[in-house]
Amino acid sequence: MSHSTVPRSRAEADMTEKNPVAPGGATGSPEKRPSEKVSLWLRFRRDRVLLLMTLPAVVLVLVFNYLPILGNVVAFQDYDPYISDNGIVSMLNSPFVGVENFQRIFEDSAFWNAVQNTLVLFSLQLVLFFPIPILLALLINSVVRPRVRAVAQAVLYLPHFFSWVLVIAVFQQIFGGAGILSQLLRQHDYNGLNIMTDPNTFPLLITAQSVWKDAGWGIIVFLAALASVSPDLYEAAAMDGAGRWRRMWHVTLPALRPVIALLLVLRVGDALTVGFEQILLQRDAVGPGAAEVLDTFVWWNGVRNQDFGYAAAAGLIKGVISIGLVLAANKVAHLMGEQGVYKK
Repeated sequence: MSHSTVPRSRAEADMTEKNPVAPGGATGSPEKRPSEKVSLWLRFRRDRVLLLMTLPAVVLVLVFNYLPILGNVVAFQDYDPYISDNGIVSMLNSPFVGVENFQRIFEDSAFWNAVQNTLVLFSLQLVLFFPIPILLALLINSVVRPRVRAVAQAVLYLPHFFSWVLVIAVFQQIFGGAGILSQLLRQHDYNGLNIMTDPNTFPLLITAQSVWKDAGWGIIVFLAALASVSPDLYEAAAMDGAGRWRRMWHVTLPALRPVIALLLVLRVGDALTVGFEQILLQRDAVGPGAAEVLDTFVWWNGVRNQDFGYAAAAGLIKGVISIGLVLAANKVAHLMGEQGVYKK
């Protein structure tokens, strides 16, 4: 039997049908058509339902977030809101003073004191407050019984719904001059403590209040990230001889790293906002020297002293610095191999 008459196998016949022999004996592949570009109108018609669903949220963002940005022109004016009942008319008729408000700010020692207090509080909250939700999430995730885990999560999350007035009242009843701790010390012939009015311990007090109130909120985010980790990774690590701590170091923490990087970038961008209501409620107890931050500085000069242009200039400086911090922190996240707030 000649070579040309040898019957082919079924697999060879199928391969020949899928990849026909081109002229000249070369096996060719089907030609790929270039991807057709979808026009903007066709994409709009295709996604019109989704666009209509997001339209109310876009309108709200434009009205309450972007439209007020136009009011920053007040920072360059000697703004007088009493010129007219219409705020826009007042802005149009208020005299421009150029960068005079910014010059006053940079020469104001109270402004630099507010900047210093803001940075101190941010540093303490970044070092002491930011890691605590991560540690608590790891601790709760290690609990075997689901009921115990649910109760612990609910107890830690409950203070998030308390108002700052209630939180400060609770701390006053414990750490105030007539609080439980001071009464206990006096019963044992010791001097009482009044941590609530001590300027030296005020940054630690603010950080402790933030931890007690908002740590439970951060736990939810990290527990959601831990829930996405495949149990097969833990089983494979255990089969390789990894103990509990090595599994946490090589499996759990790498799974949390993208979330940690994202929240850290957002936290750095929010560095100059360290709790307006919380600090304003306790400002008079410790004095502006220890409790004045940028937000209270803007409020005090704008609302109380009616110096709106000066306060707007301080707020504009804060916003520009916050944008710079977000961009810098996001760049660091990209260098570390993480996505951050947005992709490269």
